Amino acid sequence: MADQQRIQNALRSVIHPDYGKNIVDLGLVQDFSANGGAVHFKIQNTVPGGGSTEAVLEDAIAAVQTLEPLARVEAGLTGRARANPAGSTGKGAIPGVRNVIPVASGKGGVGKSTVSANLALALAATGAKVGLLDADVYGPSIPLIMGAIVGPQQGGRGIIPPVTHDIPIISTGFFVRKDQAVVWRGPMLAKMVEQLTNQVEWGELDYLVIDLPPGTGDVQLSLCQRLALTGAVVVTTPQPMAVNVAEKAIIMFQQLKTPLLGVVENMSYFESRSTGEREYIFGSGGAKRISERWSIPVLGQIPLATTVRQTSDRGTPIVLADPDAPAARAFQEVAMQLAAEVSMHNLKAESESVVQINF
Repeated sequence: MADQQRIQNALRSVIHPDYGKNIVDLGLVQDFSANGGAVHFKIQNTVPGGGSTEAVLEDAIAAVQTLEPLARVEAGLTGRARANPAGSTGKGAIPGVRNVIPVASGKGGVGKSTVSANLALALAATGAKVGLLDADVYGPSIPLIMGAIVGPQQGGRGIIPPVTHDIPIISTGFFVRKDQAVVWRGPMLAKMVEQLTNQVEWGELDYLVIDLPPGTGDVQLSLCQRLALTGAVVVTTPQPMAVNVAEKAIIMFQQLKTPLLGVVENMSYFESRSTGEREYIFGSGGAKRISERWSIPVLGQIPLATTVRQTSDRGTPIVLADPDAPAARAFQEVAMQLAAEVSMHNLKAESESVVQINF
């Protein structure tokens, strides 16, 4: 008869090559059960294309069969993310949404919206169900970046978001005329946050990525107070000015008791197509300094590339337009690392809340 604890320990011997940690501590083993002579589990696929994860699955099956040669092993891959225990039910939960992840920056001009869109698409490429909310009320750009032509519709239970590149999106840009400036006070912004989260028919999502406005204002405050956020991602460029302002966003999230999942360094370097030589136009080491000071992981470094701008302007972000481009691979790396951080964070949260861990 299969012993659950012994099998879990066997699975801990399997190291994921992309993370350098065992798959149980990463939170990548899901739907685990060991009853009678059968062992069942799934491995979360966090890598676009799934090559590394398929090898990990084979290693996991082998580890179980070595321990229990007579056991019937039923295992497979899943793109579904482990749910945030605080956000699956109760106050601040969005029905059907497993993880809510705001993407923030201290200042504008660091490419936060471009990162949000490509991150959402890269997460979806792993097999996850992803939604994208543009909460940048003063400068909504997600509809342009995602090539959204049709706006939302009114459904029976709320707003039905348009689906672009297989991702449902909602943006304040759908509700404001192009020739209209948004001049809203705090209460109106708070109402907007409520409408764009809880009055939208998101369906079943593993991740809802929220593109926040720059700074530390009313929208950020309303989100952190009203929603059960899994954790935030902070975007910066390498230059000291951007890093200094990004740290203000970090301080804000800490004050609001919102976990920080990692930092993304955008426009890290420019690489010559002809020589391959890298030029660090905005300096270097910004994300590393943030990581060391605040104990936040660096999720990845995105190169400065003309194609990133061009594909965003055309409404087909680089992750879709040219998935083998260096910038696209960098976004895929960010998505992979973020998925792992979400799994580890939620696994730890389950343990701390004295909920029985479902490996």
